[in-house]
Amino acid sequence: MKLYLDSHTNTHVVTGYGDDHVMIDKERYEGNLLLTANRIVTGWAPAAGGDLAGLTEADLAEAAGLGAQILIVGTGRRQRFPPPPLLRPLVEARIGFEFMDFAAACRTYNILAGEGRTVALALLHERAA
Repeated sequence: MKLYLDSHTNTHVVTGYGDDHVMIDKERYEGNLLLTANRIVTGWAPAAGGDLAGLTEADLAEAAGLGAQILIVGTGRRQRFPPPPLLRPLVEARIGFEFMDFAAACRTYNILAGEGRTVALALLHERAA
């Protein structure tokens, strides 16, 4: 699916996505990553898959360290939720968070970033079966 946002040319936006990739500013990225309006962090949560297996508290602490007020987490084709203890870094940092399916997460990030909100997007690609 392709998503386009023509305004805010200095803001990273999701311009498309698929099961195994995301397009940011029309450039393809594979693997788990973090995204903010001005930063792309590849190689994030290396052990985690779209099913949240392998996601650690340290992974979410890294996401919390981006300075965003809101963290949107895309968890693959389906919305999935981590065990509550993993959310400690986000709760302690007073960061709002939402876990969504991949498509909803990308759309929500674009809307919030387009509004100038301090939002981060964390994407967990599902592993091939």
